[in-house]
Amino acid sequence: MRFSSLAALATALLAPFSAGAQTPFYQGKTIDLVVGFGVGGGYDLWARALSRFWGRHLPGQPNIVVRNMPGAGSFAAAGYIYAQAPKDGTAVAIIARDAALGPLTGAAGARYDASKFTWIGTPSVEHAVCVAYGTAKVATAADLLTTELIVGDVGAGGSSRDYPLALSRMLGMKFKLVSGFNASADIFLAMERGEVEGMCESWDSVAARHSDWLASGKMTVLLQGGEKPLPALAGVPFIPDLAKSDDDRRALTFLYSGEGIGRPFIAPPGLPPERAQELRRGFDATMADPDFLAEAARLRLDAEPATGEHLQELVAALYATPRAVIDRVADLIK
Repeated sequence: MRFSSLAALATALLAPFSAGAQTPFYQGKTIDLVVGFGVGGGYDLWARALSRFWGRHLPGQPNIVVRNMPGAGSFAAAGYIYAQAPKDGTAVAIIARDAALGPLTGAAGARYDASKFTWIGTPSVEHAVCVAYGTAKVATAADLLTTELIVGDVGAGGSSRDYPLALSRMLGMKFKLVSGFNASADIFLAMERGEVEGMCESWDSVAARHSDWLASGKMTVLLQGGEKPLPALAGVPFIPDLAKSDDDRRALTFLYSGEGIGRPFIAPPGLPPERAQELRRGFDATMADPDFLAEAARLRLDAEPATGEHLQELVAALYATPRAVIDRVADLIK
């Protein structure tokens, strides 16, 4: 289910909380919002924007405090939420869109079962891109077949690592990875310093942080991937269309399936059902809050939300993917 009549749904579901006599669970409490990446990247921007408004739409209006827990492409944060965080609704996280694939592909550090998370929602469905800085010798997707592009990498489980690895191994594209970055913001700085020449990242993060580079030609979009091509990137090659066989296309479709998960907010497994509902409906109401949408627009973040129920179904479908396809992708990105 996507956001068709969000405001009406949220109003109806939250109404009982204002009428009840019982003290709301969240009254006087603080929610710990863990970001699986460093400060300044797209996930961090979404988390901080949401933290300023989400509490308004939860019964008891709790304070929401953001803290960063970078590590292994957000696997560290996902593992913390899965096994260590309190299971009462006072700890949530935003993790990589591709973190759900980590346990399936046997990625190191992915010690959790993503199908058991309480999926709360995403403020944006994603579209992946690979970009090159103006000083790079690579200017088109075709150039990648003959010329090396040095790209930054924030670790396993993230698009900055998994996508260029898979494209190199399956399609013969000449990506060279440089690891050790905490967030996409650090890679953008490294591009300016001449330490790397590009990256694979979400379109909304690229457009939000450096629309000026795109407009001036200082940065070029080489490739795009996701559920379907993005109209704003007309003419940019769509990665599944570059597949050399049906098996390749199936593998690439699975690899990029995380784009539909977007910028997911999760809570631990085993949350009390009423708490999961409060978090989800509060999230939904925030996505329809004019003040939040104005803040997202100010930050150049493109809101294209999906509900927790939708994400839960999507992850369940991913976990039903044929093993042969999963194993193929696991080999590509290990």
